[in-house]
Amino acid sequence: MSETRIEPVPPGEVDYVAEESSPRFIELKRRQRGFVFPMAIAFLVWYFAYVLLSSFAPEFMAQPVWGLINVGLLLGLGQFVTTFAITMGYVSFANRKLDPLSEEIRDELEQQLEGSK
Repeated sequence: MSETRIEPVPPGEVDYVAEESSPRFIELKRRQRGFVFPMAIAFLVWYFAYVLLSSFAPEFMAQPVWGLINVGLLLGLGQFVTTFAITMGYVSFANRKLDPLSEEIRDELEQQLEGSK
């Protein structure tokens, strides 16, 4: 059985373990997970719906919409549109909600490092 030991932080170093358990860092992780997990679940449901429709509803997917363009093609292209929309949404969310808090944390850690020199 191995015993986990936490070594003390050397002088002039940042205690990253303590920082990870700080309220601000926990809030940063909560905000990030609050966006990522629901969005990942929504996208996976959308993706598997497309795959299942392709496999089990070929008549529906083959219905023409306009000329040679059918429902399956539109839904397949929708997968790409959704991917880009999620990416743009995450970048906007990160810029508004995550980056300011992470900058505060980083600035504080940099001040700790400068103050210990």
